[in-house]
Amino acid sequence: MSALSLPGIAACNAAANLIIALMCLVTPIASSAQTGGTCIPVAERKTEFGCFVHAEEHLQGLPRGPLYWHIDRFASRPAAEAAKERNGTVVEILGQVWLFTIARKSWQASSGEPVGNVGPLKLPVAKAFMATYMEGNFKPGMQSTVHRHPGTEAWLVLSGAQCLETPHGKQIGRPGAPPVIVPPGEPMLLTGIGKEQGHWLVLILMDASMPRGFPADDWAPKHTCERAQSRMQSGEPLPRRVPGRE
Repeated sequence: MSALSLPGIAACNAAANLIIALMCLVTPIASSAQTGGTCIPVAERKTEFGCFVHAEEHLQGLPRGPLYWHIDRFASRPAAEAAKERNGTVVEILGQVWLFTIARKSWQASSGEPVGNVGPLKLPVAKAFMATYMEGNFKPGMQSTVHRHPGTEAWLVLSGAQCLETPHGKQIGRPGAPPVIVPPGEPMLLTGIGKEQGHWLVLILMDASMPRGFPADDWAPKHTCERAQSRMQSGEPLPRRVPGRE
Protein backbone atom coordinates (compact mmCIF):
# COMPACT_ATOMS: atom_id res chain seq x y z
CA MET A 1 0.00 0.00 0.00
CA SER A 2 1.43 3.35 -1.00
CA ALA A 3 1.67 6.24 1.49
CA LEU A 4 -0.74 9.16 1.17
CA SER A 5 0.63 12.40 -0.16
CA LEU A 6 0.41 15.55 1.98
CA PRO A 7 -2.59 16.88 -0.01
CA GLY A 8 -4.28 13.48 0.49
CA ILE A 9 -3.69 13.60 4.25
CA ALA A 10 -5.09 17.13 4.42
CA ALA A 11 -8.20 16.02 2.54
CA CYS A 12 -8.71 13.09 4.94
CA ASN A 13 -8.34 15.38 7.95
CA ALA A 14 -10.86 17.83 6.52
CA ALA A 15 -13.33 15.02 5.89
CA ALA A 16 -12.86 13.68 9.43
CA ASN A 17 -13.45 17.13 10.93
CA LEU A 18 -16.63 17.52 8.87
CA ILE A 19 -17.95 14.14 10.09
CA ILE A 20 -17.24 15.09 13.73
CA ALA A 21 -19.03 18.42 13.28
CA LEU A 22 -22.08 16.72 11.78
CA MET A 23 -22.13 14.20 14.65
CA CYS A 24 -22.13 17.04 17.17
CA LEU A 25 -25.13 18.63 15.42
CA VAL A 26 -27.26 15.50 15.78
CA THR A 27 -26.19 14.51 19.33
CA PRO A 28 -29.13 14.88 21.77
CA ILE A 29 -28.81 17.53 24.50
CA ALA A 30 -29.68 14.98 27.23
CA SER A 31 -27.14 12.22 27.85
CA SER A 32 -27.60 8.86 29.51
CA ALA A 33 -26.49 8.51 33.10
CA GLN A 34 -22.81 7.61 33.33
CA THR A 35 -23.71 4.10 34.54
CA GLY A 36 -25.27 3.48 31.13
CA GLY A 37 -28.69 4.78 32.11
CA THR A 38 -29.23 1.84 34.50
CA CYS A 39 -28.40 1.13 38.17
CA ILE A 40 -25.28 -0.80 39.13
CA PRO A 41 -24.04 -2.19 42.49
CA VAL A 42 -22.23 0.49 44.49
CA ALA A 43 -19.24 -1.88 44.76
CA GLU A 44 -18.76 -1.44 40.99
CA ARG A 45 -18.87 2.34 41.16
CA LYS A 46 -16.22 4.08 39.04
CA THR A 47 -17.92 7.46 38.50
CA GLU A 48 -19.63 10.10 40.60
CA PHE A 49 -22.72 10.25 38.41
CA GLY A 50 -25.37 7.61 37.79
CA CYS A 51 -27.52 5.22 39.80
CA PHE A 52 -26.05 2.90 42.44
CA VAL A 53 -27.62 -0.02 44.34
CA HIS A 54 -26.71 0.04 48.04
CA ALA A 55 -28.89 -2.69 49.57
CA GLU A 56 -31.47 -5.38 48.84
CA GLU A 57 -33.62 -6.34 51.82
CA HIS A 58 -35.97 -9.32 51.78
CA LEU A 59 -39.07 -8.24 53.70
CA GLN A 60 -40.86 -10.38 56.29
CA GLY A 61 -44.25 -10.10 57.96
CA LEU A 62 -45.42 -6.93 56.24
CA PRO A 63 -48.45 -5.39 57.97
CA ARG A 64 -51.81 -5.20 56.25
CA GLY A 65 -52.93 -1.86 54.90
CA PRO A 66 -50.98 1.03 53.32
CA LEU A 67 -47.19 0.79 53.50
CA TYR A 68 -44.70 3.65 53.76
CA TRP A 69 -40.96 4.06 53.33
CA HIS A 70 -39.63 5.72 56.50
CA ILE A 71 -36.34 7.58 56.15
CA ASP A 72 -34.29 8.50 59.25
CA ARG A 73 -30.78 9.95 59.47
CA PHE A 74 -28.22 9.06 62.16
CA ALA A 75 -24.90 10.37 63.40
CA SER A 76 -23.28 6.92 63.28
CA ARG A 77 -23.88 3.44 61.94
CA PRO A 78 -23.97 1.82 65.42
CA ALA A 79 -26.74 4.25 66.43
CA ALA A 80 -28.75 3.37 63.33
CA GLU A 81 -28.24 -0.36 63.87
CA ALA A 82 -29.47 -0.01 67.47
CA ALA A 83 -32.69 1.64 66.23
CA LYS A 84 -33.32 -0.86 63.42
CA GLU A 85 -36.47 -2.96 63.67
CA ARG A 86 -38.19 -5.52 61.42
CA ASN A 87 -37.87 -4.63 57.71
CA GLY A 88 -35.28 -1.97 58.50
CA THR A 89 -32.05 -1.47 56.53
CA VAL A 90 -29.01 0.66 57.41
CA VAL A 91 -27.11 2.20 54.50
CA GLU A 92 -24.43 4.85 54.03
CA ILE A 93 -25.19 7.22 51.16
CA LEU A 94 -23.66 10.62 50.34
CA GLY A 95 -21.48 10.47 53.43
CA GLN A 96 -24.45 10.05 55.78
CA VAL A 97 -25.96 7.12 57.69
CA TRP A 98 -29.59 6.28 56.95
CA LEU A 99 -32.13 3.89 58.40
CA PHE A 100 -34.78 2.87 55.83
CA THR A 101 -37.85 1.03 57.13
CA ILE A 102 -40.96 -0.34 55.37
CA ALA A 103 -43.87 -0.12 57.80
CA ARG A 104 -47.26 1.47 58.49
CA LYS A 105 -47.50 5.26 58.28
CA SER A 106 -47.73 5.54 62.07
CA TRP A 107 -44.39 3.76 62.66
CA GLN A 108 -41.58 5.86 64.15
CA ALA A 109 -37.91 5.11 64.78
CA SER A 110 -36.88 5.11 68.44
CA SER A 111 -34.10 7.62 67.73
CA GLY A 112 -32.44 9.50 64.89
CA GLU A 113 -33.59 12.43 62.76
CA PRO A 114 -36.82 11.82 60.82
CA VAL A 115 -36.31 12.98 57.23
CA GLY A 116 -39.55 11.80 55.65
CA ASN A 117 -41.97 9.01 54.92
CA VAL A 118 -42.90 8.15 51.36
CA GLY A 119 -46.16 6.50 50.40
CA PRO A 120 -48.58 4.94 50.26
CA LEU A 121 -46.74 2.28 48.29
CA LYS A 122 -48.58 -0.28 46.19
CA LEU A 123 -47.34 -3.84 46.53
CA PRO A 124 -47.01 -5.93 43.35
CA VAL A 125 -48.77 -9.27 43.12
CA ALA A 126 -46.10 -11.61 44.50
CA LYS A 127 -45.37 -14.33 47.03
CA ALA A 128 -42.31 -12.60 48.46
CA PHE A 129 -41.18 -8.98 48.54
CA MET A 130 -37.87 -7.16 48.52
CA ALA A 131 -36.85 -3.54 49.09
CA THR A 132 -34.04 -2.38 46.82
CA TYR A 133 -32.41 0.86 47.97
CA MET A 134 -30.41 3.05 45.61
CA GLU A 135 -28.70 6.41 45.24
CA GLY A 136 -29.11 8.68 42.22
CA ASN A 137 -26.59 11.39 41.27
CA PHE A 138 -27.62 13.18 38.06
CA LYS A 139 -26.30 16.22 36.29
CA PRO A 140 -28.94 18.38 34.58
CA GLY A 141 -29.87 16.70 31.30
CA MET A 142 -28.80 13.19 32.32
CA GLN A 143 -31.38 10.48 31.69
CA SER A 144 -32.16 6.90 32.60
CA THR A 145 -33.08 4.34 29.99
CA VAL A 146 -36.79 3.83 29.22
CA HIS A 147 -37.66 1.05 31.66
CA ARG A 148 -40.11 -0.46 34.15
CA HIS A 149 -39.89 -2.37 37.44
CA PRO A 150 -41.75 -5.36 38.94
CA GLY A 151 -42.80 -3.16 41.84
CA THR A 152 -43.40 0.40 42.99
CA GLU A 153 -40.52 2.86 42.60
CA ALA A 154 -40.26 5.96 44.79
CA TRP A 155 -37.77 8.81 45.18
CA LEU A 156 -36.90 11.34 47.87
CA VAL A 157 -35.00 14.25 46.31
CA LEU A 158 -32.28 15.72 48.56
CA SER A 159 -30.92 18.35 46.16
CA GLY A 160 -31.42 19.49 42.57
CA ALA A 161 -34.52 18.40 40.69
CA GLN A 162 -35.82 15.50 38.63
CA CYS A 163 -38.55 14.99 36.07
CA LEU A 164 -40.19 11.61 35.58
CA GLU A 165 -42.24 10.97 32.44
CA THR A 166 -44.74 8.09 32.25
CA PRO A 167 -47.74 7.43 29.98
CA HIS A 168 -49.81 9.44 32.49
CA GLY A 169 -47.74 12.61 32.20
CA LYS A 170 -44.77 13.97 34.11
CA GLN A 171 -43.91 14.42 37.77
CA ILE A 172 -41.40 16.94 39.11
CA GLY A 173 -39.36 16.04 42.20
CA ARG A 174 -37.64 18.67 44.34
CA PRO A 175 -36.45 18.93 47.96
CA GLY A 176 -39.41 19.52 50.22
CA ALA A 177 -41.96 18.65 47.54
CA PRO A 178 -44.21 15.57 47.67
CA PRO A 179 -42.25 12.46 46.66
CA VAL A 180 -42.43 10.99 43.18
CA ILE A 181 -43.99 7.50 43.10
CA VAL A 182 -44.62 5.16 40.16
CA PRO A 183 -46.77 2.00 40.49
CA PRO A 184 -45.60 -1.49 39.48
CA GLY A 185 -45.03 -2.15 35.80
CA GLU A 186 -45.47 1.43 34.56
CA PRO A 187 -42.90 2.50 31.92
CA MET A 188 -40.85 5.58 32.72
CA LEU A 189 -38.02 7.90 31.72
CA LEU A 190 -36.16 9.85 34.43
CA THR A 191 -34.31 13.10 33.65
CA GLY A 192 -32.19 15.34 35.85
CA ILE A 193 -33.37 18.94 35.42
CA GLY A 194 -32.57 22.40 36.77
CA LYS A 195 -29.22 24.10 37.14
CA GLU A 196 -27.48 21.99 39.80
CA GLN A 197 -26.51 18.39 40.38
CA GLY A 198 -29.35 16.24 41.67
CA HIS A 199 -29.06 13.78 44.57
CA TRP A 200 -31.90 11.43 45.51
CA LEU A 201 -32.68 8.35 47.53
CA VAL A 202 -34.54 5.61 45.66
CA LEU A 203 -36.68 2.61 46.64
CA ILE A 204 -38.08 -0.22 44.53
CA LEU A 205 -40.61 -2.24 46.55
CA MET A 206 -40.67 -5.28 44.32
CA ASP A 207 -41.40 -8.92 43.65
CA ALA A 208 -38.40 -10.71 45.19
CA SER A 209 -38.44 -13.41 42.49
CA MET A 210 -38.02 -11.00 39.56
CA PRO A 211 -35.09 -9.06 38.09
CA ARG A 212 -34.88 -5.47 39.30
CA GLY A 213 -35.89 -3.88 36.01
CA PHE A 214 -36.71 -4.38 32.33
CA PRO A 215 -36.49 -2.30 29.16
CA ALA A 216 -39.85 -0.76 28.22
CA ASP A 217 -39.61 -1.05 24.45
CA ASP A 218 -43.41 -0.99 24.07
CA TRP A 219 -43.66 2.69 25.10
CA ALA A 220 -42.26 5.78 23.38
CA PRO A 221 -41.86 8.83 25.68
CA LYS A 222 -42.81 12.27 24.38
CA HIS A 223 -39.70 13.78 26.03
CA THR A 224 -41.75 16.30 27.96
CA CYS A 225 -39.02 16.42 30.62
CA GLU A 226 -36.53 17.84 28.15
CA ARG A 227 -38.91 20.76 27.64
CA ALA A 228 -39.25 21.03 31.42
CA GLN A 229 -35.46 21.30 31.64
CA SER A 230 -35.50 24.21 29.17
CA ARG A 231 -38.16 25.99 31.22
CA MET A 232 -36.27 25.54 34.49
CA GLN A 233 -33.09 26.84 32.87
CA SER A 234 -35.02 29.99 31.93
CA GLY A 235 -36.40 30.37 35.46
CA GLU A 236 -40.01 29.48 34.60
CA PRO A 237 -41.82 27.72 37.49
CA LEU A 238 -43.18 24.22 36.92
CA PRO A 239 -46.08 22.35 38.52
CA ARG A 240 -45.21 19.02 40.17
CA ARG A 241 -47.49 16.90 37.96
CA VAL A 242 -48.96 17.62 34.54
CA PRO A 243 -51.02 14.53 33.65
CA GLY A 244 -52.05 13.93 30.09
CA ARG A 245 -50.38 17.02 28.68
CA GLU A 246 -47.55 17.61 26.20
